Amino acid sequence: MIDNPRFANRSELIGILVLAVLLVVILPLCLDVFRLNLVAKYLTYAFVALGLVICWGYGGILSLGQGVFFGLGGYCMAMFLKLEASSPENTKIQSTPGIPDFMDWNQITQLPFFWKPFHSLSFTIAAVILVPAFFAFIIGAAMFKRRVGGTYFAIITQAVAAILTILIVGQQGYTGGINGMTDLRTLKGWDIRPDHAKVVLYFFEVACLFGCIFIAQFIRHSKLGRILVAMREKEDRVRFSGYSVANFKIFAFCIAAIFAAIGGAMFALNVGFMSPSFVGIVPSIEMVIYTAVGGRLSILGAIYGTLLVNFAKTSLSESFPELWLFGLGGLFIAVVLAFPNGLAGIWGDYIQPQLNRLMPSGKSGSGPKAGWHDSSVADGAPAE
Repeated sequence: MIDNPRFANRSELIGILVLAVLLVVILPLCLDVFRLNLVAKYLTYAFVALGLVICWGYGGILSLGQGVFFGLGGYCMAMFLKLEASSPENTKIQSTPGIPDFMDWNQITQLPFFWKPFHSLSFTIAAVILVPAFFAFIIGAAMFKRRVGGTYFAIITQAVAAILTILIVGQQGYTGGINGMTDLRTLKGWDIRPDHAKVVLYFFEVACLFGCIFIAQFIRHSKLGRILVAMREKEDRVRFSGYSVANFKIFAFCIAAIFAAIGGAMFALNVGFMSPSFVGIVPSIEMVIYTAVGGRLSILGAIYGTLLVNFAKTSLSESFPELWLFGLGGLFIAVVLAFPNGLAGIWGDYIQPQLNRLMPSGKSGSGPKAGWHDSSVADGAPAE
């Protein structure tokens, strides 16, 4: 195995391989289709956590509104799937055949103009990426160019999430309202509801996730990644060195938005519906918890954190439906107080050093923390 400092060191490559074996081999062999589809649902949130590692962990930009971009991606994909499920043959009992059922219920007699391009899958895929990126660019430019950051930016993103939720619920005739878009059946004529389709979608989602991991790894090991870390530690010094801090923040925020939107699109495909309950403040904060538990400085740690928290959430909600929110809150508080670097910090600070002592040859890697979280801290201006 060859080290490539522009992509990943040896320990990180081993970590990626272990994650691949877990997701591609172990879980599909050990879980039934229902549980595997639950894992697929959890992994849609891992896209958001991965983006938060770039945005929050490396860039120091805490966004409490990532549900906005998750929802935008999900609604773009759901619009395509809903139009395909609303063919004249499937909707012939409606007053106006050929439009989504919720539009017919709200006395809309023709398809709105902004829905029509979503008949095309190519346009939909482009929209999943470009619409959230454009939205993030507008928010980022409005905030970062005016040097709004920190707590103020986090609160503003929360407000945006609340506004978008109210807008989606209020425009019931165009969005499905509080019920969202349901009864999503086929993708280009392929039924996405049977068990074998769920398995195919799971592996497709895993492939997309690893594609995003490779992009995040490339950003981390590039000069851009070093600038983001330096900006997180000494923003004024980076600015005085001649770099446009606002532009780098906008870029990191847009990347996080795109990753979240891809997760939202995969959610619509795997779960078969999309609703405003995944857009608002509460789901956005939960997504931050996933990242914090896994480790906001760790690309792989954020994914493991997402899986762990959601497995715990499912187990607690099945056994103690009235207590799982308290358990989730307690887990977050415990991690923040005892292990501020999350699971990645536990691995890097306690477990891997012990393994290195037991296996001295492991010291040939890139240090005790390389596989799970970034131990680099900007010492000054970004390296050239």
